[in-house]
Amino acid sequence: MEEISGTGVIEPTKKMAPRKLSHIDAKGEASMVDVSAKPVQLREAVARGEIRLQPETVKLVTSNKIAKGNVLATARLAGIMAAKKTGDLIPLCHPLPLTHAEVNFEIPESNDRIVITASARIAAQTGIEMEALTAVNVAALTIYDMCKAADKKMRITNVKLVSKTKSVVSGQ
Repeated sequence: MEEISGTGVIEPTKKMAPRKLSHIDAKGEASMVDVSAKPVQLREAVARGEIRLQPETVKLVTSNKIAKGNVLATARLAGIMAAKKTGDLIPLCHPLPLTHAEVNFEIPESNDRIVITASARIAAQTGIEMEALTAVNVAALTIYDMCKAADKKMRITNVKLVSKTKSVVSGQ
């Protein structure tokens, strides 16, 4: 097995036993993971991605001159709504009553992209990384949809989980 180091160099790593896929049962069939025996914990996940646009398109977005309306406000709402509906979109994902979801945008000085960061929180028996990742993707797709008439070269890229944490719920 090989691993890419922080310098981008591929280096050999220790041999590890293959991990069992949690959504595959003993027969090799897809199945939902049973989390009923797991303790409720405070969980948070953060995901990030970006949509690359032409600088002229970024100017249209920031000056609120896209014909379909306020792009970032619409994308923020779409991302939050998507996080709340993740269990409906991904077949084996647990439906979760999120306690918080947030979507934020950053436009670097290069003015050639919008960086999307989403976070989700809950007290639950299972993680919420899929909700944060879904929020980023749907926010990016919303930006794409709203800007497609102005920019035919947009590209959604670099979507990844940045962090996930869990801690004991106080009083339990």
